[in-house]
Amino acid sequence: MDTPAEEWHATGTSGTFGTEQGMKKMSNIYESAANTLGIFNSPCLTKVELRVACKGISDRDALSKPDPCVILKMQSHGQWFEVDRTEVIRTCINPVFSKLFTVDFYFEEVQRLRFEVHDISSNHNGLKEADFLGGMECTLGQIVSQRKLSKSLLKHGNTAGKSSITVIAEELSGNDDYVELSFSARKLDDKDFFSKSDPFLEIFRVNDDATQQLVHRTEVVMNNLNPAWKTFKVSVNSLCSGDQDRRLKCIVWDWDSNGKHDFIGEFSSTFKEMRGAMEGRQVQWECINPKYKAKKKNYKNSGIVILNQCKIHKMHSFLDYIMGGCQIQFTVAIDFTASNGDPRNSCSLHYIHPYQPNEYLKALVAVGEICQDYDSDKMFPAFGFGARIPPEYKVSHDFAINFNEDNPECAGIQGVVEAYQSCLPKLQLYGPTNIAPIIQKVAKSASEETNTKEASQYFILLILTDGVITDMADTREAIVHASHLPMSVIIVGVGNADFSDMQMLDGDDGILRSPKGEPVLRDIVQFVPFRNFKHASPAALAKSVLAEVPNQVVDYYNGKGIKPKCMSEYESSRTLAP
Repeated sequence: MDTPAEEWHATGTSGTFGTEQGMKKMSNIYESAANTLGIFNSPCLTKVELRVACKGISDRDALSKPDPCVILKMQSHGQWFEVDRTEVIRTCINPVFSKLFTVDFYFEEVQRLRFEVHDISSNHNGLKEADFLGGMECTLGQIVSQRKLSKSLLKHGNTAGKSSITVIAEELSGNDDYVELSFSARKLDDKDFFSKSDPFLEIFRVNDDATQQLVHRTEVVMNNLNPAWKTFKVSVNSLCSGDQDRRLKCIVWDWDSNGKHDFIGEFSSTFKEMRGAMEGRQVQWECINPKYKAKKKNYKNSGIVILNQCKIHKMHSFLDYIMGGCQIQFTVAIDFTASNGDPRNSCSLHYIHPYQPNEYLKALVAVGEICQDYDSDKMFPAFGFGARIPPEYKVSHDFAINFNEDNPECAGIQGVVEAYQSCLPKLQLYGPTNIAPIIQKVAKSASEETNTKEASQYFILLILTDGVITDMADTREAIVHASHLPMSVIIVGVGNADFSDMQMLDGDDGILRSPKGEPVLRDIVQFVPFRNFKHASPAALAKSVLAEVPNQVVDYYNGKGIKPKCMSEYESSRTLAP
């Protein structure tokens, strides 16, 4: 979708942010990154329930208590619109609302929310200007990452009174748990003349419309009336659509090589009943052939099927980890090789235009805007590569752009932008384009994090580069190593170079391997050419590069068997940024 070029407009005057006017223009980049949300449909990551409570609400009429109601508004295309409202609680200054707000959560978007508290008197349900008791704006990412967000309610003119609002987020869990089942049988009917039956078991879920969906088919156990089938895993969603009382139909067959398998018998159950086979207990069913039952007087059954074990494995979601206090540690690396062109020349990819941010700035702000909500200290390490740096002017591939090697962190995305702009005149753009050193640098921090055996910090490295990298072998080696660590790498290709070699780093087309042939443990690289988004909004770029991150976080921690930190631990260890 094309959006006006103004979407991307705005940075400071003459390449500096020292003036108030420049600062204001800078903030417009953030504004534009948020104003165009709601345009692109991406699959909803999950639904979140928001619970709301207020404290110390005072009515304008000091003699009576207000009848408060909270209205939730969301921003789209720069406009606020009402999504939902709570019930009205009569005469109350510290209301706790029972009505929940359910909102779709997209990690890769900035979702701006506004909570407005109104005094709704009993004689009308409309909203009048005089009834506005205060408002609070935030992003859904802030609520989710803090799990519980309390802020002052601001009156008109942004004046804070004594009243406050608290919003608590909880994930509305789609059940991703899976179950491990182990079946055997005894004394099954013999269907073969010259040998014993070759039994296998099929389990079907009975849907609401009475259709049957095959959930699992076991292997065939040859020539055995007392088979023990292999343990298998199946998701709870697949088994019973999350409904423990849903009917499950189970059929035992005698396998035939011609495909015309003989029916031995069947039984019905539910997941609830199967859960009886937890902690060493067994559940048994008689396997019944209805034809035999109808015809034979002394018919008992066609065998017994036994469930020997039922184990439930909890699958944790991205929000489980974020709400458990996992911080996203965002690091930026910028390409300062000579192929970018002299920054003083308007054709350079690093040219600082007074009113139009260059592609490096656009990509940085679009992606950084999202990530900063999930990092409590909002301090971002920022590095450069491929330049000669003062004072000796030696080439470096991992220098801090604030020139403070002991502390390469910048305050907020705006701090990164300012450091980028102030370092440009001091550098000699050079080469080659080596990105392995910066991947190894972040991998070192991620490797230290693994020692905690906790889901505390997950690292995202954003690499902005104008060309094909020259250390491909070392880079592949570094990525394969990093795939074992809590980190993801996002590469945005800036300019019009041929990026076809870069696509191989993004494992979507095949499995990336190190030069020695070792495959990546998981796909952690996302490569996107910026030119694909030249005429789209910042939000579109952010969506494209960040959409895979939640699954990468979950794959890493679930694969390592690391559970989210529990809340009490997380609240005691967490220090919130102001």
